[in-house]
Amino acid sequence: MNDTLLKQVVAAAREAGGIIPANSRRPRTVRYKGRVDLVTETDTAVEAFLREKLGAIMPGIGFLGEESAGIPSPGFDIPQGDCWIVDPVDGTTNFVHGIPFVAVSIALYLDGATRLGVVYLPFLKECFYTRRGAGAKRNGSRIQVSDTRHCEEALVATGFPYSMNGELDAVLRRLGNVLPNCRGVRRCGAAAADLAYVAAGRFDAFYESGLKTWDIAAGRLLIEEAGGRVTAADGTELVFGGTLLASNGHIHRNMVELLINTPLGRTREGRA
Repeated sequence: MNDTLLKQVVAAAREAGGIIPANSRRPRTVRYKGRVDLVTETDTAVEAFLREKLGAIMPGIGFLGEESAGIPSPGFDIPQGDCWIVDPVDGTTNFVHGIPFVAVSIALYLDGATRLGVVYLPFLKECFYTRRGAGAKRNGSRIQVSDTRHCEEALVATGFPYSMNGELDAVLRRLGNVLPNCRGVRRCGAAAADLAYVAAGRFDAFYESGLKTWDIAAGRLLIEEAGGRVTAADGTELVFGGTLLASNGHIHRNMVELLINTPLGRTREGRA
């Protein structure tokens, strides 16, 4: 893995990202993958572009993209061998409503691990990228996670699963624990952007349940290379489909307590 390959993927992400704002000015057809899970012709166009572009960069490597992954079934989003992992438009609902938190996410999975990650926000002209062992950058400048040491000083991001069947109580419990015990909570609506913002030190932590491989593969590597930590909500190894917790590392244990162990209603004033 080298910088030349990373530069090629960054260029591909930027080029693919250019399709998104261009299409935002045109009439579009919106389809539903679920009750509130949207897909547009832009999603499929960006994915088709990246399938061809990345295939030319590394011929013979597989491709796992959100829009071509097929009908969901257990393990359908887990890489089966070396492949590109792509979310062409993370934040489709934002795109449809004209909200700029939209990201292209690309990761390269080789030999059982993510080796390279790029997250590009085309409306904001921000590109976050990394390769394993080389640190993380934004638009050419090195980034790192925040130095926040206490949850009451932390800005925390979250997201909500598309399906609330059987999950609403857990979502509200976690939010009820986190909200009174941190500086604030934000919900951008694009997990790849949330993860990139943790890597850049803008958010101190991010948690969400039900994320797929293409949502997190690039962002997870960004955070790890920027000095942070990514696990399941209980601090164990992350399993796809569970609740992800990403942080600057300093507040990770305390965030685990809030997400898993803290009784509902506990506040700053009530903590030991």
